[in-house]
Amino acid sequence: MNDASHAQKVAGLEILTPAPAAEHERILSPEALAFVEGLVREFRPRVDALLEARHERQARLDAGELPDFLDATADIRNADWQVAPLPADLQDRRVEITGPVDRRMVVNALNSGARLFMADFEDASSPTWQAMIDGQVNLYDAIRRQIDFTADNGKDYRLNDQVATLLVRPRGWHMEEGHVLVDGRPVPAGLWDFGLYLYHNAHALLEHGSGPYFYLPKMQSHLEARLWNDVFNYAQDALAIPRGTIKATVLIETVLAAFEMDEILYELREHSAGLNCGRWDYIFSFIKCFRNHPNVVLPDRSQVTMTTPFMRAYSQLLIKTCHKRGVHAMGGMAAQLPVRDDPDLNEMAMLKVRRDKEREARDGHDGSWVGHPALVPICEDVFNQYMPEDNQISKQRDDVEVSAADLLRLPEGSITIHGLMSNVSAALRYTEAWLGGLGAVPIYNLMEDAATAEIARAQVWQWIQYPKGMLADSRAVNEELFRRVLAHEIESIRIVYGEQFFARRHYQAAAELLDHMITAQELPEFLTLEAYRQLAEIHG
Repeated sequence: MNDASHAQKVAGLEILTPAPAAEHERILSPEALAFVEGLVREFRPRVDALLEARHERQARLDAGELPDFLDATADIRNADWQVAPLPADLQDRRVEITGPVDRRMVVNALNSGARLFMADFEDASSPTWQAMIDGQVNLYDAIRRQIDFTADNGKDYRLNDQVATLLVRPRGWHMEEGHVLVDGRPVPAGLWDFGLYLYHNAHALLEHGSGPYFYLPKMQSHLEARLWNDVFNYAQDALAIPRGTIKATVLIETVLAAFEMDEILYELREHSAGLNCGRWDYIFSFIKCFRNHPNVVLPDRSQVTMTTPFMRAYSQLLIKTCHKRGVHAMGGMAAQLPVRDDPDLNEMAMLKVRRDKEREARDGHDGSWVGHPALVPICEDVFNQYMPEDNQISKQRDDVEVSAADLLRLPEGSITIHGLMSNVSAALRYTEAWLGGLGAVPIYNLMEDAATAEIARAQVWQWIQYPKGMLADSRAVNEELFRRVLAHEIESIRIVYGEQFFARRHYQAAAELLDHMITAQELPEFLTLEAYRQLAEIHG
């Protein structure tokens, strides 16, 4: 329902929730809301235009166009320029931990021993109103070192003297915050997350010798980076902090952005903190970009690793591009969880992490991501071995030559019944948890976020659509087989956990949503967009 008291605070801005809890009032102050409203009025027309440009580009891809490096920006790629210098607390990024913005995670991540913590309002969070505003409260308190608390189980959570440097990932341009309207329309979620965090914390961070640092997700072009850069300049001017104070790392997690890495760095050159390999979303983007190309069908997602030629080409081009421009090239996520009840399986999982990080460090990455504190020492040890300095930006990769064909080369591999079952299971279990308000979910000894569900459901859709989507045993992946696998997964959950557990959860809603998305004639753009309406119905 409309909260009239909030609606009157800032003309044209409405918050469609009950009156705020006491701890939310300082976040939703009239001054902060006015700041966000200014961002929305200034930049929403450009957000709309860029989202429309995405649809136009996808239509050209659907018609058979292939991505390529842009002729119009060749001068930028060929010119000799570098990004602005980075502050001291962004020089050494050998281990970054990522996770949602709930209070316990914020304390544990800051205390984890990682050099940086990316607090994630995006893929690792289910964007309920409560979670999004609680997350702002938690970061506000953490920056001021007033986040100490005792959990319901009696465990105390307190910050160590030495904590990780904080970065924040707002939601992508495609998402809206449906609880907040400006002129009757939901606000872009990225501007909402960014605006509230920056308004409340920019000056406090600077007073503590740090700064407002961000990760930017899901971009598809340098024009989207240009928009963020203009947002940064507007916001810095409004808060009377010097331009260039904000620093942002861009996740290269779409195929289209991989063709514009130089240009993205150039647009953000006063604010850039480098690029990151968003590996799972990148594979999802590959499927989505070529959804109308019957010959572009990927094998089981477990077979599409970072050593697959097209993925290796993308990661090495990222390193070369970043180091040429004097900035960090960050590696991808290690999502493994400790397997506490099986030492042999745990040893295999940790060895897989180590080998992945060794590849990244040897290639020239300046650091990498982990999703659990237990992985921090492994990643730290590997990068200490291969990178004794703060970073290895000086390691130029002039030996790397990557063509458009290299970035588009289809990987070899097979489609198996195990891969189909794994995709259905992961998509169902993650979507159910997301509808329940969780965005980071342990599934089969991996800490999964929305990217896992996206690639899982997109792969099944693709396998159903095209004749190449055949199992290794020559069976076709079709709607009937998919629905049998889905029904088997649901029945297994009922048997293992019981009817009462099943009734309390959202498996039926998740199954119906996945059935709709996977059997649709056209691939739905984002699972999180489709599910957001249901999330609002469940949580208000």
